[in-house]
Amino acid sequence: MRTSITCALLLLLVATSITACDSNVPTVPVFVTYDPPFNPATLQANITHTYFPLTPGTVWTYEELTPDGLERIVVEVLAETREVAGITTRVVHDQVFLNDDLIEDTFDWYAQDPAGNVWYLGEDSKEIQNGQVLNMAGSWEHGVNGAMAGIVMPASPSVGQAYQQEFYAGQAEDRGKVVGVNESVTIAMATYANCIRTEDTTPLDPSVLENKFYCPGVGTVLEVDLATGTRVELQAVETQ
Repeated sequence: MRTSITCALLLLLVATSITACDSNVPTVPVFVTYDPPFNPATLQANITHTYFPLTPGTVWTYEELTPDGLERIVVEVLAETREVAGITTRVVHDQVFLNDDLIEDTFDWYAQDPAGNVWYLGEDSKEIQNGQVLNMAGSWEHGVNGAMAGIVMPASPSVGQAYQQEFYAGQAEDRGKVVGVNESVTIAMATYANCIRTEDTTPLDPSVLENKFYCPGVGTVLEVDLATGTRVELQAVETQ
């Protein structure tokens, strides 16, 4: 518990100082804290949150039309787990294809606390070109080189609720804020009700401003880049 409280205080100080130094980051709250305090002993790999369900064998397929062509994103919840700083996490495999060529290959690690908060504990990410790994930029792991886990989905999302999704100084500092609840979302495959809408930002790039829509029992169904209007839209959900 001593470690968890220390991590929470450190993150509060870092988030506050970053916001104070960067006046070009609108909508990002001054205080972005762990709530409740991070307690590794209570986390487990069974992710049951209705807005962020990670049942092993589930596969989501998304598509995004970009200037370079059609991107297809395939996200699969694996049966395997991974130990991160002594915490058993659920492994999620995330692959991005551009015109059917693999350009990004990522393994993400998640866990859930007793209150229902879903924590993000890191990722192993590879950027790929012509079958070769170009770099692993953005990779991080809780407890390594000062990186700390963050909340990717609060237990009971409410409008105005802000949270730090990840923290690895200068590499991964995404933040989220709930800006809508009980919303209806229509995409090509279906209309969903009682969804929540978040606003995602990062102090590392003030131009980033995204809305994400999470719907009960499904998870993410739509992401919208508010600067460009680009949409990442769910195409299919399958259980293997």
